[in-house]
Amino acid sequence: MGTKTYAQTISDTTVMVKGIRDNQEVLAKRQIDTVFADSLKADIDTAVILNNEQESLKAKLKEKTEQLDGIMANLTKKASEARKIIKLDMPQSSWREFGIGDKR
Repeated sequence: MGTKTYAQTISDTTVMVKGIRDNQEVLAKRQIDTVFADSLKADIDTAVILNNEQESLKAKLKEKTEQLDGIMANLTKKASEARKIIKLDMPQSSWREFGIGDKR
């Protein structure tokens, strides 16, 4: 049996709240009453808000990762071009000044 998603848990618990409210006379003797149902509903409402915020942050993270990947590809390309020119035009003894190891 797999783990439920947040959305599934929220949906299932919303149904549970309705069931508790519809059957409170039977469940109240074990402290599953309207106070409990109201508390559960408040938790559901908070979970929905936080889940929505999390999904928004995931989308923003994906967007920023794509931006970073693009910049890093550009940076790597430019650094590689510069490295080639430095190795051609500068003596090997000065390569460390440019962050380049002694390898040809």
